[in-house]
Amino acid sequence: MSDKLNPPQREAVRTLSGPLLVLAGAGTGKTRVVTHRIAELIRQGTSPERILAVTFTRKAAGEMLERASALLRTKGRKQKLRPQISTFHSQCVKILRRHIDKLGYPARFTICDRGDQESEARGALREIRCPNESLRPGDLLAIISGWKSRSVEPAQAASVAETDKEHLAAAAYRRYQNNLKTKGVVDFDDLLLLVQRLFAKHAAVRREEASYFDHVLIDEYQDTNQSQYQIVRGLAMGHRNLCVVGDDDQSIYGWRGAEVEHILRFQEDWPDAKVIRLEDNYRSTSAILDYANTLIAFNRLRHEKVLRAARAGGTRPRVLQLPDENQEAEKVVGDIQHLLSQPGVAARDFAILCRTNEQPRSFETALRKAKLPYVLVGGMSFFDRKEVRDLLAYLKIIENPHDEASLLRIINTPSRSIGNSTVKSLVEAATSRGGHIWDLLPTAGNEGILAPAAAQAAQKFHTLIESLRTIGPGCKLQDLVSLVVEKTNYRNELNRIYPDPNDRDTRNASLEEVINAAANYQGQSKETDLRGFLDEVALGGQDTNDDKDKQLRNNAIALMTLHSAKGLEFPYVYMVGMEEGILPHKRSIAADGNAIDEERRLCYVGVTRAQEQLTLSFSLTRRKWGKAHDTVPSRFLYEMTGQAENAVKARRPLSGKRA
Repeated sequence: MSDKLNPPQREAVRTLSGPLLVLAGAGTGKTRVVTHRIAELIRQGTSPERILAVTFTRKAAGEMLERASALLRTKGRKQKLRPQISTFHSQCVKILRRHIDKLGYPARFTICDRGDQESEARGALREIRCPNESLRPGDLLAIISGWKSRSVEPAQAASVAETDKEHLAAAAYRRYQNNLKTKGVVDFDDLLLLVQRLFAKHAAVRREEASYFDHVLIDEYQDTNQSQYQIVRGLAMGHRNLCVVGDDDQSIYGWRGAEVEHILRFQEDWPDAKVIRLEDNYRSTSAILDYANTLIAFNRLRHEKVLRAARAGGTRPRVLQLPDENQEAEKVVGDIQHLLSQPGVAARDFAILCRTNEQPRSFETALRKAKLPYVLVGGMSFFDRKEVRDLLAYLKIIENPHDEASLLRIINTPSRSIGNSTVKSLVEAATSRGGHIWDLLPTAGNEGILAPAAAQAAQKFHTLIESLRTIGPGCKLQDLVSLVVEKTNYRNELNRIYPDPNDRDTRNASLEEVINAAANYQGQSKETDLRGFLDEVALGGQDTNDDKDKQLRNNAIALMTLHSAKGLEFPYVYMVGMEEGILPHKRSIAADGNAIDEERRLCYVGVTRAQEQLTLSFSLTRRKWGKAHDTVPSRFLYEMTGQAENAVKARRPLSGKRA
């Protein structure tokens, strides 16, 4: 794109007051408009710190701040103050640090990670005496997360529960939430839900938080859930200078609470809103966009818009039909191998996009056989590694010793003769007294809770943590993290658990990376306390886009799901498994029309990732439980190729290039 803005972009940048909806189609320069608009607000006299811009990932927030700052520098304006650009969750942490005590939580609350959540879920299920086969901890957390994203509180859960499993979850939800609150802990969904509750119950808090800003900009508005929607309204209802940017055609996160209705009914919520459409696509050829426009037009509830290609022509997308999934993988990989032999083509130019997490297996096999470099995007996060979670648990205990999920994780890691029976006795004593395990550790022997040897071990652990808590405030963060590793003899534990030197090196490198992260935080942040660092780590651990970006830096073929591909672009895209039951997914086919619409949007997102060449493939048969079954080509293939009337006719050969 040239340095100049096109007319709709310019109009969006220069509309500086009142509610504004910018409908930004795929590849139309959305981020460019947002950053230019921030810079324009500042040039027109708005103080930078009076501008709040919110997006969904830390990477997007960082890029937005960097680009807005660069625009101002080119105009000769060096700003000491900065606009507030952050993720929803980061902004909510700031609000909760100021006001969470009004909801009965301590100001020094801890944000728990996935492992801590599973531990709390397991405990809640035990309390209601629910057998594991009826409801697993992971299933409970998924149900609770779904409720929280729709602003369903524990007291309301039983009334919205439909299945037997959900009724069990409703009973466990109340205990799960009470246990978190008792320990001064919040989970990731609480960051939004508690701010929504604050705004609803404490009007003075909402007014105070809203008073900090004169302009609010929301990126990816189509992805907001109910809590985010209410928070945005609360922050903007006074001055009404609200600009939201998004694309209803790319709303693909309904399964995690996003409600496309928020962007569809924006003009109902804000009747004086101005609507600007960005339809000039600078990413894909017109041949690819013809397929995208034809496809998405089948969705009934949407804002009317048609993508126009800045680059005319291009190769028409191909449709490949193969006998089975293995031959589909071999054909796609063979095709990529052939293209890689051409000058100027690199492995990083290719993406293989799947609908489900199971599909990549056959493609991994074919890629390995062809000895082609690839990366499976969306693997284990750095923050999910055992040694990282152990080290962070120590830091959480130093910050908040009543964080019992963290305490129980490391009370005997490394081994210090505090076994399961000792832990059970401590938990039972704390529960019966309505207190905290931490407070029992120094006197557990005197009070008859533990036998002398176990009591001595518990007291020794308490002394160790207290010594680290005493050192902490006057210590650099990276030095404190190093001290934790040293004082706990954690490296010796790694040597004991992992006899393989390569494993040990990898685990030690993870510890080093946490120390490096502490040093980076100390060097970059104004707030250099341990609590701020743990907040930063907790938010980073939830931002899977950071891991995705690291994975994509190598020169390798990207193998990923369609959901992971949003926001990315590649010269060559292969959308595989284009079959009924895969895309659209079988769960969507069994549900209502809205579910199919979201699957169509997901397909649209995949199509619009392609810059130069798009290939759509499907198998005529696919194995299930070891047996081959006939498949039906995806209805979306028929829609894109102008054969929608044939979508109900199973296995009809499609026009287009075949294998």
